[in-house]
Amino acid sequence: MNIAGIRAIITGGASGLGEATARMLVDSGARVFVLDLPTSAGADLEAELSPHFTFLPTDVTSDDQVTAAFATIEQAAEPIMLCLNSAGNGPGHRIVRHDGTMFPLDLYRRTIELNLVGAFNVLRNAARLMTRNDPGPDGERGLIVNVASIAGIDGQVGQAAYSASKGGLIASTLPLARDLADWGIRVMTIAPGIIETSLLRDTPPKVRDAVSQLAVFPKRLGQPREFAALVRHLAENPFLNGEVIRFDAAARLPPR
Repeated sequence: MNIAGIRAIITGGASGLGEATARMLVDSGARVFVLDLPTSAGADLEAELSPHFTFLPTDVTSDDQVTAAFATIEQAAEPIMLCLNSAGNGPGHRIVRHDGTMFPLDLYRRTIELNLVGAFNVLRNAARLMTRNDPGPDGERGLIVNVASIAGIDGQVGQAAYSASKGGLIASTLPLARDLADWGIRVMTIAPGIIETSLLRDTPPKVRDAVSQLAVFPKRLGQPREFAALVRHLAENPFLNGEVIRFDAAARLPPR
């Protein structure tokens, strides 16, 4: 698809990878609907990038809020061609800590609810809108990109919940692509490694240098703009479907 002029939905689009992708799309002539928390920087970004950036305050773990956001998107009466699920969180906790504290079950549930169930709820709503699109070349009607993590493949100590949630996205990639193929909707998953987002920018240089060494080549942190460029390529290359792409400079996470 030609991203100039398309309409896209991005969850978690007010910061990090989602924001970088939103900016790339706006710069390319697309219109973006961003679903992010009311406490995010979404309103400031809308003021900066309007009218091509529409902020819809949404907690993707709330079915009611997701339904309301999509009702607003439908009122725009414009075809949605791209959905990027980048909202997520990764709290860490040992199964049993040295003081005997167990992994809080509510924390596990919240992580799965946000990273996996929330993403599925958004993508099913986005797919519903895409089925109404007129088919383009090859019969394509849209693209869904889920953001997983290399932790979903080789997670570390303390990442049991996070790895399970991101691993669920990874495992569902091919079934989703097969399920939506009749409609001409592609599904891809990106599994980022260690990216230089605001969280890492605020860490001490010694910590940044240490995590940079996990990359094989280039030996540095990934950049959000590079992630955005990958999303663009996925949109523009219609033969990419049902696959997981590690975006990590060949990094592999150590056990701890």
